[in-house]
Amino acid sequence: MTDAERTSTPLVDEAMKKAAVAWVSVPGGPALALWCLPLEGALFVVSGPGEQPAPGLADATEAQVTLRGDHGGRIVTWPARVSRLAPGTEHWETTAPLVAAKRLNAPGPTAELVERWAADGCAVNRLEPAGEPLAGAGLPADSLAEVPRETPAVRATRKPFRLHRVRRR
Repeated sequence: MTDAERTSTPLVDEAMKKAAVAWVSVPGGPALALWCLPLEGALFVVSGPGEQPAPGLADATEAQVTLRGDHGGRIVTWPARVSRLAPGTEHWETTAPLVAAKRLNAPGPTAELVERWAADGCAVNRLEPAGEPLAGAGLPADSLAEVPRETPAVRATRKPFRLHRVRRR
């Protein structure tokens, strides 16, 4: 990519270099906190079976990415061009192992992880800056906090344990 084709800014470049988590939203969906890896002037996100859920990202062509700064607060939001790496292509063969090597708590060696991603249909998506970012005073003033989403990970509350019976008089 030549300098004339670049749509990024120094702020976006610096925020991407330090990113480990990005809040990514596809059109019509909520922003999700996703593990990401900065590489080649873009962020790479893996989703699918056995990986983090990212509904709609695998088939998306655009998304909004929000990154935080050293202080933990939001510093920039930028539009991203989303492209999915296809297993068996040259780009997959060179990039997927680099992403897999940085995957935290990866089950097994890097080569096996890349093979599993290809076999299970996991999506390795490249999020590349594709427009003017919002930063500073351009960012929304509110917190963007939402009500927690429904999840199947909720457990039923048990009654407290008692050592003895309580007698009623």
